[in-house]
Amino acid sequence: MRPAAAGVVLGLALAVGTPAVWVLSRPPAAAGAPVEQVLGAPAPQPAGPPAAPSPAPAVAVRDAAPSPAPAVVPPARVAVPARGLDAPVDPVGTAPDGQMALPDDVGRAGWYRFGPAPGAPGSAVVAGHVDDAEQGLGAMAALRGVEPGDEVVVTDAAGAVTRWRVVSRELLDKQALPVDVLFRRDGPPRLTLVTCGGPFLPEVGGYRDNVVVVAEPAP
Repeated sequence: MRPAAAGVVLGLALAVGTPAVWVLSRPPAAAGAPVEQVLGAPAPQPAGPPAAPSPAPAVAVRDAAPSPAPAVVPPARVAVPARGLDAPVDPVGTAPDGQMALPDDVGRAGWYRFGPAPGAPGSAVVAGHVDDAEQGLGAMAALRGVEPGDEVVVTDAAGAVTRWRVVSRELLDKQALPVDVLFRRDGPPRLTLVTCGGPFLPEVGGYRDNVVVVAEPAP
């Protein structure tokens, strides 16, 4: 059974040790439209006059056996060329504590495999550690400098490439993350990139906030 999106807590990447140097020069907390507005927007409706009523459909006869689920090709790499972000991506699920699991290697990112793949309806979530006391800065630390209009390039395991345009970057308190929106499985395709940010809290050994970047398919 797939975990419900509401049950996923995006605590993300407690960095044990001292905060990284990047904390000393933080960018503005937000750029572009608010994350909830971008991810919560209804799917666009086609313009034009209402369609004429169609005749009653014929009764279809089909095999009662369930149809096999379509194969999902997972993302294998994510890049934001303008910001120097380029990281391999691993499919991940949830950790025993209910948080989204992440690769131990801070140079890699994780795609939440119980949600949409990039390009499918809903929000495809790719997240990674911002840093580690031993490994240093993580690949996703570059998210703090991403700006609206930046291109995001996703390559899947079959080698297919999709291109995205950043529309939002926001610093959100982990205790108030709009989880249902971040992990939604319907609506327009969106790519949601996440890492840790904000002040480092020595008492918990991690960061207070998450940096959340949302991109939409590039025209």
